[in-house]
Amino acid sequence: MRVEDVMIRNVKFCSPETNLAAVAEIMWKAGCGTLPVVENDRVIGMITDRDVAVALGTRDAKAADVIVRNVSLPKLFSTSPGEDVPAALRTMAAQKVRRLPVLDAKGALEGILCLDDVILFAESRGELTYADVVLTLKAICQHTTGLQAITANL
Repeated sequence: MRVEDVMIRNVKFCSPETNLAAVAEIMWKAGCGTLPVVENDRVIGMITDRDVAVALGTRDAKAADVIVRNVSLPKLFSTSPGEDVPAALRTMAAQKVRRLPVLDAKGALEGILCLDDVILFAESRGELTYADVVLTLKAICQHTTGLQAITANL
């Protein structure tokens, strides 16, 4: 099974100059929790609903006054349409992300691969094992050492 068999096409996205009010509205209307950040036809990052919440919770600013460029992390983990889904799941597990933008060779957005969709697709087609999906989810959910130390003291 390849990424292109499972990925969502026609993905909503934003630019680095989009304000967080607009990002929240796009996410709300599209029913999604993350948007690829696109500049000059290339994906340069991702912004999540968590990024928006933390940014607004830690600033004394209106959502309309904060832009994506000042919030989203510069790290980008992605996959390609032709990659095998198990390889994409390994990337998700290693980077602790539930979604990967699907990029062509030039870095242009072709779709997005979501763990939820992989699970639903795998269930209907039986091409992935239970272990493939659960091990990925466990790796994503596993707490980091710093967080384990903090929660151990609670």
